[in-house]
Amino acid sequence: MTESNTRMDLPRLVIAAPMSGGGKTTITAGLIAAFAARGLRVAPFKVGPDYIDPTYHALAAGRECSNLDAWMLPPDRVGDVLARRSRDADLALIEGVMGLFDGYSGDDDTGSAAHIARITDAPVLLVLNARSMARTAAALVQGLRDFDSRIRLVGVILNEVGSSRHARIVSDAIASSGGVPVVGYLERDEELRLPERHLGLIPTLEPGRWQAWIDRVRTKITASIDLGRVLDLACAAPPLSYAPLSVARSTPATIPGARAAASNPPVIAVARDAAFHFIYAENLDLLREAGAEIAFFSPLTDRALPPGAGALYICGGFPEMYAADLAANRDLRAAMHAAAQDGLPIYAECGGLMYLTEEIVDLDGVAHPMAGVLPGRSVMQNRLTLGYRMAQAQQNSWLWRAGEIIRGHEFHYSTWNVQPDAPAPLYALLPDALRPEARLEGAQLNNVLASYVHLHFLACPALARRFVAAAMSQRRTARNSLEANDGSV
Repeated sequence: MTESNTRMDLPRLVIAAPMSGGGKTTITAGLIAAFAARGLRVAPFKVGPDYIDPTYHALAAGRECSNLDAWMLPPDRVGDVLARRSRDADLALIEGVMGLFDGYSGDDDTGSAAHIARITDAPVLLVLNARSMARTAAALVQGLRDFDSRIRLVGVILNEVGSSRHARIVSDAIASSGGVPVVGYLERDEELRLPERHLGLIPTLEPGRWQAWIDRVRTKITASIDLGRVLDLACAAPPLSYAPLSVARSTPATIPGARAAASNPPVIAVARDAAFHFIYAENLDLLREAGAEIAFFSPLTDRALPPGAGALYICGGFPEMYAADLAANRDLRAAMHAAAQDGLPIYAECGGLMYLTEEIVDLDGVAHPMAGVLPGRSVMQNRLTLGYRMAQAQQNSWLWRAGEIIRGHEFHYSTWNVQPDAPAPLYALLPDALRPEARLEGAQLNNVLASYVHLHFLACPALARRFVAAAMSQRRTARNSLEANDGSV
């Protein structure tokens, strides 16, 4: 799947923090916007499986933000994603996840910002929330700098300082310890606080004054952070060494009719609107490069599925926040139910699974009818289900071979209440150090595959080939059926 290592010059920084909530997203988005305003092409990235923070970075950069996840993906593919998404960029800025060394478990930093910094040889710029802090900041910086000698902590940005004088005191403390240079600060500003809800920040795909927020952060950062020095730190990064993934080789040459697909590609309809948008850009890239045409549709506003769709992909999102509007679109719900009855291959993740059930019970306890493809209801809870998962397919399907294992993640507050008429489970979630017991998850009902587990197709590029094969097969079946009907008239 890979070729020999390739090298490219790529100024880059991982922007990390000692803990969650320290201001990484604000600082990263502001830096992206500030450099973009200077005419630089900035490629934005987010460490980990997050779908929401990347929407802010995409808005600031004017281009898609990709995830770098070294737990879900083989580490050598992380470098390939970074390289491919940065080919036309002057600078790559990578927002970390949680604290700098927080990864899979207490004794394993796989997937952490530090892990990404190591495998991409990227310098680290630390965002330090200095509220109510002075000399102790120096101890924190020194500890983070020395914790892992493979990490190059090259600069600090102070966040939430009370004044320029406070920033100077903290900077002097860090300098006196022989530590890392402070390249600027951001003062406390209540107008920079972003609204949150049960899954974190509100994505910028939803209505809001997001551009005004980006502009305010950019203005503040330009005034108090030395952008020239930040750029110098990024430019000091060594050439990026990576193993290119030959995605073109994923083209389904062994699929019957693949040559015809090149001139008449099968259509995979992908849900995309304010309710459904949790999907990795690489998943769509792989589907396209495997021969598919992507047709987006909105379960909120469209009255019919895209014409000629050979398969459906209903990704996660916030259907619970738009449950009344989804319920009101009876035409699309009926079209979805009919597509499932007709045997159309349907793949649904998390919010997509919720939409396929009979109803969603929202945060206020109100039930809203959904597509009714799957029995039971999805009910919002106060308990968050969160974490990486090892999922093993339980049966053969158009997407899976029984026994295959893939890495994914869960992130939801709802539960699917479906007893006793539950369909066959799609996966067994395997035990690990944090979850010692296996459990069954998801549903496989005819050609409908649904689960709370989110997948990154680069973890198993064969998924894209199989998805396209299923869409092509469905198109041939529909054409044969039409020809048979025509012949009987």
